[in-house]
Amino acid sequence: MKRHQGALYAIAAAVLFGASTPAAKPLLGSASPLLVAGLLYLGSGVGLSIVRLFEIRRRSMETPLRRSDWPWMFGSIVFGGIVGPVLLMTGLARTPAATTSLLLNLEGLFTALLAWLAFREHASRRTVLGMLAILAGGVILAWSGSQSSSSIVGLLCIGGACLAWALDNNLTRNISGSDPLQIAGVKSLTAGIVNTSLAVFVTHATFPGAGAIAGAALIGFFGYGASLVLFVLALRNLGTARTGAYFSTAPFIGAALAFVSGSGMLNAQFGLAAVLMGIGVWLHLTETHSHEHTHEATEHEHVHTHDVHHQHAHLPGDPKTEPHSHRHRHEPIRHAHPHFPDVHHLHQH
Repeated sequence: MKRHQGALYAIAAAVLFGASTPAAKPLLGSASPLLVAGLLYLGSGVGLSIVRLFEIRRRSMETPLRRSDWPWMFGSIVFGGIVGPVLLMTGLARTPAATTSLLLNLEGLFTALLAWLAFREHASRRTVLGMLAILAGGVILAWSGSQSSSSIVGLLCIGGACLAWALDNNLTRNISGSDPLQIAGVKSLTAGIVNTSLAVFVTHATFPGAGAIAGAALIGFFGYGASLVLFVLALRNLGTARTGAYFSTAPFIGAALAFVSGSGMLNAQFGLAAVLMGIGVWLHLTETHSHEHTHEATEHEHVHTHDVHHQHAHLPGDPKTEPHSHRHRHEPIRHAHPHFPDVHHLHQH
């Protein structure tokens, strides 16, 4: 079922990204945070570009980015790959780590609010409660008990970074029907080049040794690249708010992996966060949404099989095997079935 498939994509993305945090931490001892971010993104972009180059069969099934997609893609790169990281690094320099960890939970909240209020994505009571439970778990997990004083500039920068990434998530939602490898690769390469250039030419950071660079590339490929590909696939199936909710479990996953590796601590705070996040994920996994709805006539292109939403005729040059991708037209249809705000269910309620 698409719901469970989308949930698996989102949780897998959270696992990979959550694992990248403790894995990348030792790199900060040999390079500046902005340079580390740039190297991680470069590792992601280069790795995904190589994979896409050799994945000829899979690439032929997916829809490449079209001209109409690039405004959304450009906004995603600017907000998610450039503005977000720069604001975060600026805020980190002025804000204690514990306060930063708390504020970073705003990304999930901002993502959901923008999806519901600005992009008109449907939200049920169960979805909202699940999001709040996961958010509460994240706050408890990050709470240190004693917050040091922070500058207003630092707080605003970190909040701004969360808002930038929330905008990125919602903008990416609009092109999630296109090739996720291309989306993630282009975004990562651009962010890597910009952040590395800022680190070297503006902050005069120096490159670490070859071992650290190779480690950053490997961590970036899995923790940023593969994670982003899975995130886009989840957006395609679940919509922005639900994907963002699942992805908000990444800090817990990182803390759990740190405990398993011996560098973290298992305590009541960790246990309470686990319970709250577990409840939130359960609320989302068991959500059922079904009502009679209308699909307006539309024409678009994305990878698909001939399910109930794709009973269209083929032209002589269209691919025969499934799944496949080609431009096709949806005739108006009215029916009822369980669904989520995927690429075909953005109707009003």
